[in-house]
Amino acid sequence: MSENELQSAFAVYAPQEVRALLDDDGCINAVRAAMAQLSAHGCPQPLRSIVEIAPTKLMGLMPGSLENSEGFGAKVVSVFPDPRRPGHSFHRGIVALFDGDSGRLECIADAGEVTRIRTAAASAVATDALARSDARRLAVYGCGAQAASHVRAITRVRTLEEILVWGRSIERATEFAARMAEAVHVTVRAVADGREAADTDIICTVTGSATPVLRGEWVRPGTHINAVGSSHRGPVEIDHALVVSSRYIVDSRRSAFAAAAEFLSAKEAGLIGEEHIVAEIGEVLLGRVPGRTSADEITVYKSLGHIVQDLAAVKYIHTRAIRQRDRR
Repeated sequence: MSENELQSAFAVYAPQEVRALLDDDGCINAVRAAMAQLSAHGCPQPLRSIVEIAPTKLMGLMPGSLENSEGFGAKVVSVFPDPRRPGHSFHRGIVALFDGDSGRLECIADAGEVTRIRTAAASAVATDALARSDARRLAVYGCGAQAASHVRAITRVRTLEEILVWGRSIERATEFAARMAEAVHVTVRAVADGREAADTDIICTVTGSATPVLRGEWVRPGTHINAVGSSHRGPVEIDHALVVSSRYIVDSRRSAFAAAAEFLSAKEAGLIGEEHIVAEIGEVLLGRVPGRTSADEITVYKSLGHIVQDLAAVKYIHTRAIRQRDRR
């Protein structure tokens, strides 16, 4: 971005600029701080609004604010599956960040790239807090943009020895595995059977499936799961048995009560109550609630995404861009 652009009324960060400025480690740190602040201060945040434009085609609006006048803003996105773009994010839109003191619009950033990177960063934060310290094998269910981001992000918080990939198409999974092995320098192997993929230490489900791709009977004691793909009522990636048997932690209780499909499905079936949500991840980060309590415990982090993650990521992008400009 040019100096003139940075000095204009507000900065605009296109997809390529988001990718250049929002590194995994920086985003993980920004998301970790934002989630701790969210739980620490308990500032009410509006729930995400989702409008169905047509079947499988959604528009989402997520307004909110960071703590300590660090900024406020909103994300506006469309989520339209596009079979012509396999492996690409379905999210298109913007994140707008306003200054917390003056109310001035500071910047606008591409929402698709911010969402892709910060979602994986949130899973990495949860994995670091909840997975066993000796976890060395990762499984990813899905072969799209989020799968790739999750592979990269999880390698930043655990030293992995092997990564298994499951997808509905073994051909796509094989191609994805080869690409990821080159990117992260870890052995990555595609598997045709979801049960085989579950024989790992860390699992990330990042599919668009409407029905479970991961079942509790497959998961061994001591596993940590990031359930990411379903972000609204309806689609479920993990079954009732896994929800019920796990130590269940969310990004936001309020959001989970409204939209955590797997939790709500198990609750409506009479298998659990609201108390099954042990904590928000921010409470774990703050030390208010224990994360993993034993080596054999199965932990689940339900990721719905939260506006503070987007705003913290964009704040990091904008701050980094200004610092780079000032060093020139």
